[in-house]
Amino acid sequence: MSWLCDMDGVLINNGHMVPGADRFIDQLRASNREFLVLTNNSLFTPGQLQERLTKLGVNVREDQLWTSALATAQFVHDQRPQGRAFVIGETSLHEAMSNVGYVEDATQPDYVVLGETWNYSFDEITTAIRLIDNGCKFVATNPETNGTTPNGLLPGCGALAALIQSATGIRPYFVGKPNPVMIRDALNILGAHSQTTVMVGDRMDTDIIAGVEAGVETILVLSGITQRNEIERYSYQPSRVVNSVADLIDELS
Repeated sequence: MSWLCDMDGVLINNGHMVPGADRFIDQLRASNREFLVLTNNSLFTPGQLQERLTKLGVNVREDQLWTSALATAQFVHDQRPQGRAFVIGETSLHEAMSNVGYVEDATQPDYVVLGETWNYSFDEITTAIRLIDNGCKFVATNPETNGTTPNGLLPGCGALAALIQSATGIRPYFVGKPNPVMIRDALNILGAHSQTTVMVGDRMDTDIIAGVEAGVETILVLSGITQRNEIERYSYQPSRVVNSVADLIDELS
């Protein structure tokens, strides 16, 4: 069995490790299970995320992290290899695009590629709007409209995408979950099959639906955003529900 799991709300939450997440990862490794951590977070490189997880006590290798920035770069490369893009995002997204052979171009790109960033630029947003209005394809890393910090909400990629969509009338193609593209990427990376793969997540509207649409077993953990009384609201259901990944350790033995 191959295992895929979300990061926030599953392994870590609000700057702390979810109790038992370290033992869950250690047991996956000890039992020789192939696994990947999938995250819609496009702000950080896998190396930065690996460092963050290690400091919180979760030992995951850099190559075991698959972000929406990496998935977006892979998507545009698959669609149009060696293309050109106007990129709005942090270093993580710029590096991901460069690593698949894309050249950044603010005048005649094939794609406008939008990710999360700490510093949204009015000039960059205006350039993106004009490029898309002139026919450039519009791709974004993830649909979340906000993120959380100790000081409150901050705007997410989905919020900026909505602004650009409002100005152009063009909706972006979101590569991150709930798009099952990330699940399929992970299956290809692991050389795994959907019938022998599990997706563990804390969100019904991203992790679980992505897993359902990709045809993998799904496990919802209640250590993150979703409450038990909310599950029945959805027309699709997880294969099973557990309190946290700590409840999965024994079956990995």
